[in-house]
Amino acid sequence: MIQRDVCFKCYRPKTSCMCKHINIIDTNTRFIILMHPKEYRKTKNGTGHFTNLSLKNSNIYIGIDFSNHEKINEIIDNPNINSYVLYPGENSIELNSQELSKDSKENVIFIIDSTWPCSKKIIRLSKNIASLPKLSFKYTQESNFKIKTQPNLYCLSTIESVFCVLKLLNKQGLESINKSEFENFLEPFDKMVEYQLTCAKKSQIRNKAVVL
Repeated sequence: MIQRDVCFKCYRPKTSCMCKHINIIDTNTRFIILMHPKEYRKTKNGTGHFTNLSLKNSNIYIGIDFSNHEKINEIIDNPNINSYVLYPGENSIELNSQELSKDSKENVIFIIDSTWPCSKKIIRLSKNIASLPKLSFKYTQESNFKIKTQPNLYCLSTIESVFCVLKLLNKQGLESINKSEFENFLEPFDKMVEYQLTCAKKSQIRNKAVVL
């Protein structure tokens, strides 16, 4: 079996590297991406990697149970930081209608990068993350993640979710991101979806030719 060279930035095969489409933006909010090991091993999707590469003020940590993760606990325990986790729930802060605190503290948002079943496991095992105030938002458009079946029509990829959060934080005055930065933020994701759909069509054409 021939192994393809991999880009060690976006972790995709070099033949389908999307790094040239990434536009880095700086944010007041720090984003911590908690990536499930299964997501880390994927080479076709990688929206968590795209998100990390697109945000200057972000980090990725890989694992399932982060309860004893030293760096994460340092952030959570820091009295000068407001920590949140993006996760739906009855008592979550809905960013469309509720504003985050505008005190002098730094806002840190933890983003879980995994499938829904794996996200539930991370929350269940990571008591420190589960105890954080939860954030959510309303979204009424279908995800553009056409190459992946979502459990719900309005489920979004990691980069799409962060995009929505940033727009709402911008509206609240907690960010100062300009229009062009927003317009370009999803470009690596859109180009990836476009590439995968093109590959799928080519595969279908080849299969039909073999049958004929």
